[in-house]
Amino acid sequence: MPAVDKLLLEEALQDSPQTRSLLSVFEEDAGTLTDYTNQLLQAMQRVYGAQNEMCLATQQLSKQLLAYEKQLNVLHTELAKQLADTMVLPIIQFREKDLTEVSTLKDLFGLASNEHDLSMAKYSRLSKKKENEKVKTEVVKEVAAARRKQHLSSLQYYCALNALQYRKRVAMMEPLLGFAHGQINFFKKGAEMFSQSMDSFLTSVADMVQSIQVELEAEAEKMRVSQQELLSLDDSVYTPDFDVATPQINRNLIQKAGYLNLRNKTSLVTTTWERLYFFTQGGNLMCQPRGAVAGGLIQDLDNCSVMAVDCEDRRYCFQITTPNGKAGIILQAESRKENEEWICAINNISRQIYLTDNPEAVAIKLNQTALQAVTPITSFAKKQESPCPSQNLKNSEMENDKIVPEAAVIIPKAEQLIAPGTPIQFDIVLPATEFLDQNRGSRRINPFGETEDETFPEAEDSLLQQMFVVRFLGSMAVKTDNTPEVIYEAMRQVLAARAIHNIFRTTESHLMVTSQTLRLIDPQTQVTRANFELTSVTQFAAHQENKRLVGFVVRMPESTGGESLSTYVFESNSEGEKICYAINLGKEIIEVQKDPEALAQLMLSIPLTNDGKYVLLNDQPDDSDGSSSENRGAESEA
Repeated sequence: MPAVDKLLLEEALQDSPQTRSLLSVFEEDAGTLTDYTNQLLQAMQRVYGAQNEMCLATQQLSKQLLAYEKQLNVLHTELAKQLADTMVLPIIQFREKDLTEVSTLKDLFGLASNEHDLSMAKYSRLSKKKENEKVKTEVVKEVAAARRKQHLSSLQYYCALNALQYRKRVAMMEPLLGFAHGQINFFKKGAEMFSQSMDSFLTSVADMVQSIQVELEAEAEKMRVSQQELLSLDDSVYTPDFDVATPQINRNLIQKAGYLNLRNKTSLVTTTWERLYFFTQGGNLMCQPRGAVAGGLIQDLDNCSVMAVDCEDRRYCFQITTPNGKAGIILQAESRKENEEWICAINNISRQIYLTDNPEAVAIKLNQTALQAVTPITSFAKKQESPCPSQNLKNSEMENDKIVPEAAVIIPKAEQLIAPGTPIQFDIVLPATEFLDQNRGSRRINPFGETEDETFPEAEDSLLQQMFVVRFLGSMAVKTDNTPEVIYEAMRQVLAARAIHNIFRTTESHLMVTSQTLRLIDPQTQVTRANFELTSVTQFAAHQENKRLVGFVVRMPESTGGESLSTYVFESNSEGEKICYAINLGKEIIEVQKDPEALAQLMLSIPLTNDGKYVLLNDQPDDSDGSSSENRGAESEA
């Protein structure tokens, strides 16, 4: 006897699209079986009606046969009664009991699913404000109750469908077997017409029906026990975000699947959130709506970045940014654990770990490396052998093509660059108001937090003004500024510390490079957050692999009379080489300002646009952030 396909009761709680797709196959089978049963019942009722007509016909015929009157009449009457009991009655009971039960449970499962979707939508709209804790508790209880109700209805529905796979075999065989037995008994008077093989065949069919019945009872008992075990689980299975304090987060995932809320922008000011099933496949993020046979591509994750964001006062939101810096989709997880695991999984996939021979081991090794970066004992990873050309991009042209013989580059150890255990700061050193107060002395504070025009008068008469969109990642004290390796090591430790401590949120700023200073400006209020004299910038470089990472070393005097060195790390929307080029050009302008002829020669070497502006780079202006034209900063005026 062939095996019977069943729905797995353990997957009822997850309610994934794969389970729904398999469920639709069983539902379609139940619908087809219902139609077939109705047609079969009509045919059998027709046979039964024909047999009754045969009884009346033989009764009229028997009156003419005299001696055979009682024999013919009793024979056909018994056949009609046997057909009614063994052929028509079982199929009617199967239709009224089993098929009607499956249809009723289907309706109850649909109502429970809709109720769960409504409660999850209400839960997703919860605010992060603390004063809404009472509302949050009520909504969480409502979600748990709806999820338990859906789980119970799905288990009952799945059990009924699984039982139907066994019952339908018996239900189809019993009427035909009753019809065959009735015909055999009818023609038993002529035993010579039937052989012993027919009797053995009918006996074997009866034995098979009996074995199916026994198997059905055993399977029903097994499903009943399994249902009780699944329903006896702790309430944490139904409660979203039950372990918000200390969630067990797996940071080594290279694939992830689950339900997320997708933010869709319907107009300029309105948005909608749709709960869909997402999963990763290779380097792609896929989405599969309910009822769909397969998933569709949503986002290519290779070289993408992901960070937690605040969006419409919703919790656990994160945004995927494309490699060119443009903002991508915004998703919302239902718990802190899911949120952080999705972020870690996408970060692992974006580094193309899935293409290695052993992706799980590589992911664990990368996370262990990040952990070592914030411990007192550091291990310095060797960079690429070729030195970064950021700081020597313009010097090679100013040296009159002087050729320097290549020498062996000695890469210092990490302890020689940065002291072990050096703290890392993930925000700007001075807030905007404090910075303005220190520059203004005892002058009155502007209540609107704006910088006056005379605060930085060099911005108007500067020969160079270059604007870049950057995000501050971190800063830390260093020991030396003699090599760009100190910047690479600071980048590694800052990024590793952010990954370990789950710091994915950054603040966007405008970095203005002039011929005298580096200014970090708030893009909304135009308040200067930090200001560095260009002469105090002693080292700068872009990352050799991630072209959008850039850093520089600043030498600042201390109150004790000495000097301190600090490295600042940024992520730019454009290539870091552009920022390095602008800093290098500003330092050259400072050097040649003492000689008017050299300054004029330097300005003549920079091409002009049609409107009389100096073009600093051969590349296009930086407009990846979508800001206004005056903030894109691809040109400078003299």
